[in-house]
Amino acid sequence: MMRLIEIEPEALDIYVEKEHAEANFLQTSSWGKVYEKDGKKVFYFGLFEDKKMIGSSVVILKPAKRGRYLEIPGGPLLNWDGDMKVLRFFMKEIAKIAEREKCVFVRMRPNIPDTDKNRKIAERLKLVKSPMHLHAEHTVMLDITKSEEDLMTEMRRQTRYEVRRAQKLGIKVSYETSDKAFNDFYDLQLQTAERQGFIPSSRHMILSQHEVFGEKARIYTASLDGKVLAQGEVLMQAPEAIYHEAASTLDGRKLPGAYALQWQIIQDAKAMGLKRYNLFGIAPPNSPNHRYAGVTTFKTGFGGEQVAYLSAHDLVIKPMHYKLVHALETIRKKRRHL
Repeated sequence: MMRLIEIEPEALDIYVEKEHAEANFLQTSSWGKVYEKDGKKVFYFGLFEDKKMIGSSVVILKPAKRGRYLEIPGGPLLNWDGDMKVLRFFMKEIAKIAEREKCVFVRMRPNIPDTDKNRKIAERLKLVKSPMHLHAEHTVMLDITKSEEDLMTEMRRQTRYEVRRAQKLGIKVSYETSDKAFNDFYDLQLQTAERQGFIPSSRHMILSQHEVFGEKARIYTASLDGKVLAQGEVLMQAPEAIYHEAASTLDGRKLPGAYALQWQIIQDAKAMGLKRYNLFGIAPPNSPNHRYAGVTTFKTGFGGEQVAYLSAHDLVIKPMHYKLVHALETIRKKRRHL
Protein backbone atom coordinates (compact mmCIF):
# COMPACT_ATOMS: atom_id res chain seq x y z
CA MET A 1 0.00 0.00 0.00
CA MET A 2 1.38 3.43 -0.99
CA ARG A 3 0.81 6.71 0.83
CA LEU A 4 1.92 10.30 0.21
CA ILE A 5 2.01 12.01 3.58
CA GLU A 6 3.50 15.11 5.16
CA ILE A 7 6.65 14.43 7.17
CA GLU A 8 9.00 16.43 9.36
CA PRO A 9 11.50 18.53 7.37
CA GLU A 10 14.40 16.86 9.18
CA ALA A 11 13.17 13.41 8.14
CA LEU A 12 13.03 14.56 4.52
CA ASP A 13 16.65 15.79 4.69
CA ILE A 14 17.87 12.49 6.13
CA TYR A 15 16.16 10.54 3.35
CA VAL A 16 17.49 12.82 0.60
CA GLU A 17 21.05 12.59 1.87
CA LYS A 18 20.93 8.79 1.99
CA GLU A 19 18.97 7.97 -1.15
CA HIS A 20 19.32 10.79 -3.69
CA ALA A 21 22.89 11.84 -4.42
CA GLU A 22 21.66 13.67 -7.52
CA ALA A 23 19.56 16.10 -5.45
CA ASN A 24 20.65 19.62 -4.58
CA PHE A 25 19.49 22.38 -2.24
CA LEU A 26 16.17 22.81 -4.08
CA GLN A 27 14.80 19.61 -2.53
CA THR A 28 15.99 20.20 1.04
CA SER A 29 14.06 21.64 3.94
CA SER A 30 16.38 24.66 3.88
CA TRP A 31 14.97 25.81 0.53
CA GLY A 32 11.47 25.24 1.80
CA LYS A 33 12.18 27.36 4.88
CA VAL A 34 13.45 30.20 2.68
CA TYR A 35 9.99 30.31 1.10
CA GLU A 36 8.26 29.98 4.45
CA LYS A 37 10.05 33.18 5.47
CA ASP A 38 8.62 34.75 2.33
CA GLY A 39 5.13 33.88 3.57
CA LYS A 40 4.59 30.89 1.29
CA LYS A 41 2.96 27.62 2.33
CA VAL A 42 5.43 24.74 1.98
CA PHE A 43 4.77 21.00 2.13
CA TYR A 44 7.34 18.33 2.97
CA PHE A 45 6.12 15.01 1.60
CA GLY A 46 7.31 11.47 1.96
CA LEU A 47 6.11 8.72 -0.36
CA PHE A 48 5.81 5.41 1.45
CA GLU A 49 5.23 1.87 0.28
CA ASP A 50 4.07 0.02 3.36
CA LYS A 51 6.55 1.37 5.96
CA LYS A 52 9.42 2.05 3.57
CA MET A 53 10.03 5.57 2.29
CA ILE A 54 10.54 5.44 -1.49
CA GLY A 55 10.35 9.13 -2.45
CA SER A 56 10.17 12.68 -1.19
CA SER A 57 9.25 16.14 -2.35
CA VAL A 58 9.45 19.76 -1.20
CA VAL A 59 6.36 21.47 -2.63
CA ILE A 60 5.79 25.23 -2.59
CA LEU A 61 2.37 26.85 -2.99
CA LYS A 62 2.72 29.86 -5.29
CA PRO A 63 -0.21 32.34 -5.15
CA ALA A 64 0.42 33.96 -8.55
CA LYS A 65 -1.96 36.50 -10.09
CA ARG A 66 -2.38 34.29 -13.17
CA GLY A 67 -3.52 31.43 -10.93
CA ARG A 68 -2.33 29.51 -7.89
CA TYR A 69 -0.03 26.58 -8.50
CA LEU A 70 2.22 24.11 -6.74
CA GLU A 71 5.94 24.20 -7.54
CA ILE A 72 8.35 21.27 -7.17
CA PRO A 73 11.85 22.60 -7.97
CA GLY A 74 14.47 19.93 -8.62
CA GLY A 75 11.93 17.21 -7.89
CA PRO A 76 10.01 15.17 -7.04
CA LEU A 77 12.71 12.75 -5.86
CA LEU A 78 11.47 9.42 -7.15
CA ASN A 79 12.93 6.47 -9.03
CA TRP A 80 12.10 7.73 -12.53
CA ASP A 81 13.62 4.55 -13.99
CA GLY A 82 11.41 2.36 -11.86
CA ASP A 83 7.81 1.20 -11.82
CA MET A 84 5.41 3.59 -13.59
CA LYS A 85 2.86 2.64 -10.94
CA VAL A 86 4.82 4.63 -8.34
CA LEU A 87 5.13 7.69 -10.58
CA ARG A 88 1.43 7.58 -11.46
CA PHE A 89 0.48 7.26 -7.79
CA PHE A 90 2.52 10.35 -6.90
CA MET A 91 0.89 12.36 -9.71
CA LYS A 92 -2.58 11.29 -8.63
CA GLU A 93 -1.94 12.24 -5.00
CA ILE A 94 -0.25 15.57 -5.75
CA ALA A 95 -3.19 16.41 -8.03
CA LYS A 96 -5.56 15.87 -5.08
CA ILE A 97 -3.51 18.27 -2.98
CA ALA A 98 -3.47 20.83 -5.80
CA GLU A 99 -7.26 20.59 -6.09
CA ARG A 100 -7.61 21.03 -2.35
CA GLU A 101 -5.43 24.16 -2.53
CA LYS A 102 -7.45 25.50 -5.49
CA CYS A 103 -4.47 25.36 -7.87
CA VAL A 104 -4.55 25.58 -11.65
CA PHE A 105 -1.54 23.28 -12.18
CA VAL A 106 1.50 21.66 -10.58
CA ARG A 107 4.88 22.68 -12.03
CA MET A 108 7.85 20.35 -11.54
CA ARG A 109 11.39 20.08 -12.86
CA PRO A 110 12.97 16.83 -11.66
CA ASN A 111 16.76 16.42 -11.53
CA ILE A 112 16.78 13.82 -14.29
CA PRO A 113 18.50 14.03 -17.69
CA ASP A 114 16.70 15.51 -20.67
CA THR A 115 16.56 12.31 -22.72
CA ASP A 116 14.03 10.82 -25.14
CA LYS A 117 13.26 8.17 -22.53
CA ASN A 118 12.48 10.69 -19.80
CA ARG A 119 10.47 12.91 -22.14
CA LYS A 120 8.35 9.87 -23.01
CA ILE A 121 7.87 9.10 -19.31
CA ALA A 122 6.62 12.66 -18.78
CA GLU A 123 4.24 12.21 -21.72
CA ARG A 124 2.91 8.92 -20.32
CA LEU A 125 2.25 10.71 -17.03
CA LYS A 126 0.20 13.29 -18.99
CA LEU A 127 2.59 16.10 -18.08
CA VAL A 128 2.67 19.13 -20.37
CA LYS A 129 5.92 20.90 -21.21
CA SER A 130 5.87 24.21 -19.39
CA PRO A 131 6.25 27.46 -21.33
CA MET A 132 8.50 28.74 -18.51
CA HIS A 133 11.74 27.44 -17.02
CA LEU A 134 12.10 26.39 -13.39
CA HIS A 135 15.55 27.20 -12.02
CA ALA A 136 18.64 26.19 -13.99
CA GLU A 137 17.62 23.59 -16.57
CA HIS A 138 21.10 23.61 -18.16
CA THR A 139 24.23 23.85 -16.06
CA VAL A 140 27.93 23.05 -15.82
CA MET A 141 28.97 20.50 -13.18
CA LEU A 142 32.58 20.14 -12.10
CA ASP A 143 33.84 16.99 -10.43
CA ILE A 144 35.93 18.59 -7.69
CA THR A 145 37.16 15.27 -6.32
CA LYS A 146 39.83 15.65 -9.03
CA SER A 147 43.19 17.23 -8.19
CA GLU A 148 43.68 20.96 -8.63
CA GLU A 149 46.20 20.18 -11.36
CA ASP A 150 43.63 18.14 -13.30
CA LEU A 151 40.96 20.79 -12.84
CA MET A 152 43.32 23.46 -14.15
CA THR A 153 44.30 21.27 -17.12
CA GLU A 154 40.64 20.70 -18.06
CA MET A 155 39.90 24.42 -18.26
CA ARG A 156 39.73 26.18 -21.60
CA ARG A 157 43.14 27.69 -22.37
CA GLN A 158 41.84 31.27 -22.13
CA THR A 159 40.20 30.53 -18.80
CA ARG A 160 43.39 29.04 -17.42
CA TYR A 161 45.28 32.12 -18.63
CA GLU A 162 42.83 34.48 -16.87
CA VAL A 163 43.04 32.54 -13.59
CA ARG A 164 46.82 32.81 -13.65
CA ARG A 165 46.71 36.47 -14.72
CA ALA A 166 44.51 37.21 -11.71
CA GLN A 167 47.13 35.63 -9.46
CA LYS A 168 49.92 37.72 -11.04
CA LEU A 169 47.88 40.91 -10.67
CA GLY A 170 47.39 40.19 -6.98
CA ILE A 171 43.60 39.96 -7.08
CA LYS A 172 42.38 38.84 -3.67
CA VAL A 173 39.33 36.66 -2.98
CA SER A 174 37.64 36.33 0.40
CA TYR A 175 34.23 35.41 1.74
CA GLU A 176 31.92 36.65 4.47
CA THR A 177 28.74 35.37 6.10
CA SER A 178 27.61 38.58 7.84
CA ASP A 179 24.30 40.41 7.39
CA LYS A 180 26.19 43.38 5.99
CA ALA A 181 27.86 41.22 3.34
CA PHE A 182 24.49 39.95 2.07
CA ASN A 183 22.98 43.44 2.09
CA ASP A 184 25.97 44.86 0.21
CA PHE A 185 25.81 41.99 -2.26
CA TYR A 186 22.15 42.75 -2.97
CA ASP A 187 22.95 46.42 -3.61
CA LEU A 188 25.67 45.46 -6.10
CA GLN A 189 23.40 42.92 -7.78
CA LEU A 190 20.78 45.64 -8.30
CA GLN A 191 23.38 47.72 -10.14
CA THR A 192 24.46 44.68 -12.17
CA ALA A 193 20.86 43.85 -13.09
CA GLU A 194 20.21 47.39 -14.29
CA ARG A 195 23.36 47.32 -16.39
CA GLN A 196 22.82 43.84 -17.85
CA GLY A 197 19.03 43.80 -18.08
CA PHE A 198 17.95 40.93 -15.83
CA ILE A 199 15.52 40.69 -12.91
CA PRO A 200 17.37 40.11 -9.60
CA SER A 201 16.14 38.30 -6.52
CA SER A 202 14.52 40.44 -3.85
CA ARG A 203 16.51 41.65 -0.86
CA HIS A 204 14.19 39.62 1.35
CA MET A 205 14.98 36.39 -0.54
CA ILE A 206 18.74 37.01 -0.39
CA LEU A 207 18.61 37.72 3.35
CA SER A 208 16.31 34.75 3.96
CA GLN A 209 18.84 32.44 2.29
CA HIS A 210 21.52 33.87 4.59
CA GLU A 211 19.34 33.33 7.64
CA VAL A 212 18.27 29.78 6.77
CA PHE A 213 21.50 28.36 5.31
CA GLY A 214 23.67 30.10 7.91
CA GLU A 215 27.38 29.43 7.50
CA LYS A 216 26.65 27.35 4.38
CA ALA A 217 25.72 30.56 2.55
CA ARG A 218 28.73 32.71 1.65
CA ILE A 219 29.33 35.96 -0.19
CA TYR A 220 32.61 35.70 -2.09
CA THR A 221 34.34 38.93 -3.16
CA ALA A 222 37.18 39.41 -5.64
CA SER A 223 38.99 42.73 -5.22
CA LEU A 224 42.15 44.56 -6.25
CA ASP A 225 43.64 47.39 -4.20
CA GLY A 226 40.41 47.64 -2.22
CA LYS A 227 38.17 47.88 -5.29
CA VAL A 228 35.46 45.24 -5.65
CA LEU A 229 35.54 43.48 -9.03
CA ALA A 230 33.03 40.64 -8.67
CA GLN A 231 30.88 38.93 -6.06
CA GLY A 232 28.99 35.66 -5.84
CA GLU A 233 26.56 34.06 -3.44
CA VAL A 234 27.59 30.44 -2.96
CA LEU A 235 25.68 27.71 -1.11
CA MET A 236 27.97 25.05 0.34
CA GLN A 237 25.21 22.45 0.59
CA ALA A 238 26.64 18.92 0.58
CA PRO A 239 27.34 17.13 -1.66
CA GLU A 240 27.83 20.19 -3.87
CA ALA A 241 28.72 23.85 -3.90
CA ILE A 242 26.32 26.01 -5.92
CA TYR A 243 27.16 29.33 -7.58
CA HIS A 244 23.67 30.64 -6.95
CA GLU A 245 23.77 34.40 -7.51
CA ALA A 246 26.30 36.80 -9.05
CA ALA A 247 27.15 40.50 -9.22
CA SER A 248 29.94 42.56 -10.77
CA THR A 249 31.27 46.09 -11.13
CA LEU A 250 32.38 48.08 -14.16
CA ASP A 251 35.98 47.61 -13.02
CA GLY A 252 35.33 43.86 -13.06
CA ARG A 253 34.74 43.95 -16.81
CA LYS A 254 38.36 44.95 -17.39
CA LEU A 255 40.08 42.67 -14.89
CA PRO A 256 39.85 38.88 -14.28
CA GLY A 257 38.21 39.10 -10.86
CA ALA A 258 35.42 36.69 -11.80
CA TYR A 259 38.00 34.05 -12.77
CA ALA A 260 39.83 34.43 -9.47
CA LEU A 261 36.49 34.18 -7.66
CA GLN A 262 35.58 30.86 -9.29
CA TRP A 263 38.97 29.31 -8.69
CA GLN A 264 38.86 30.19 -4.97
CA ILE A 265 35.34 28.76 -4.63
CA ILE A 266 36.53 25.51 -6.23
CA GLN A 267 39.51 25.30 -3.90
CA ASP A 268 37.40 25.99 -0.81
CA ALA A 269 34.72 23.49 -1.79
CA LYS A 270 37.40 20.83 -2.34
CA ALA A 271 38.87 21.56 1.08
CA MET A 272 35.42 21.05 2.63
CA GLY A 273 35.20 17.59 1.04
CA LEU A 274 32.34 18.47 -1.33
CA LYS A 275 31.99 16.32 -4.44
CA ARG A 276 30.91 18.70 -7.17
CA TYR A 277 30.58 22.35 -8.11
CA ASN A 278 27.37 23.45 -9.79
CA LEU A 279 27.77 26.70 -11.75
CA PHE A 280 23.96 26.85 -11.92
CA GLY A 281 22.79 28.11 -15.23
CA ILE A 282 23.97 28.23 -18.85
CA ALA A 283 22.14 28.69 -22.13
CA PRO A 284 21.11 25.61 -24.12
CA PRO A 285 22.91 25.10 -27.45
CA ASN A 286 22.15 27.59 -30.25
CA SER A 287 20.29 30.01 -27.97
CA PRO A 288 21.98 33.43 -28.37
CA ASN A 289 19.01 35.28 -26.83
CA HIS A 290 18.71 33.05 -23.75
CA ARG A 291 18.91 34.77 -20.36
CA TYR A 292 22.16 32.91 -19.60
CA ALA A 293 23.76 33.42 -23.02
CA GLY A 294 26.09 36.13 -21.71
CA VAL A 295 27.66 33.91 -19.03
CA THR A 296 27.75 30.59 -20.88
CA THR A 297 31.19 30.98 -22.46
CA PHE A 298 32.60 32.07 -19.10
CA LYS A 299 31.13 29.17 -17.14
CA THR A 300 31.89 26.45 -19.67
CA GLY A 301 35.50 27.63 -19.76
CA PHE A 302 36.12 25.92 -16.42
CA GLY A 303 35.60 22.50 -17.98
CA GLY A 304 33.34 19.95 -16.36
CA GLU A 305 30.22 18.34 -17.74
CA GLN A 306 27.41 20.27 -19.38
CA VAL A 307 24.17 18.90 -17.95
CA ALA A 308 20.69 19.28 -19.41
CA TYR A 309 17.82 18.40 -17.08
CA LEU A 310 14.33 17.50 -18.19
CA SER A 311 12.65 20.87 -18.66
CA ALA A 312 9.84 22.07 -16.43
CA HIS A 313 6.58 20.19 -16.94
CA ASP A 314 3.06 20.93 -15.71
CA LEU A 315 0.40 18.63 -14.35
CA VAL A 316 -2.79 20.39 -15.41
CA ILE A 317 -5.55 20.59 -12.81
CA LYS A 318 -7.93 23.14 -14.38
CA PRO A 319 -7.62 22.78 -18.18
CA MET A 320 -9.53 25.91 -19.28
CA HIS A 321 -7.75 28.21 -16.82
CA TYR A 322 -4.41 26.58 -17.69
CA LYS A 323 -4.83 27.43 -21.39
CA LEU A 324 -4.93 31.12 -20.44
CA VAL A 325 -1.89 30.75 -18.17
CA HIS A 326 0.02 28.94 -20.92
CA ALA A 327 -0.72 31.71 -23.42
CA LEU A 328 0.28 34.50 -21.01
CA GLU A 329 3.51 32.77 -20.01
CA THR A 330 4.43 32.08 -23.64
CA ILE A 331 4.15 35.80 -24.39
CA ARG A 332 6.11 36.70 -21.27
CA LYS A 333 8.88 34.26 -22.18
CA LYS A 334 9.33 35.80 -25.63
CA ARG A 335 9.35 39.36 -24.33
CA ARG A 336 11.93 38.66 -21.60
CA HIS A 337 14.07 36.19 -23.57
CA LEU A 338 13.61 33.68 -20.76
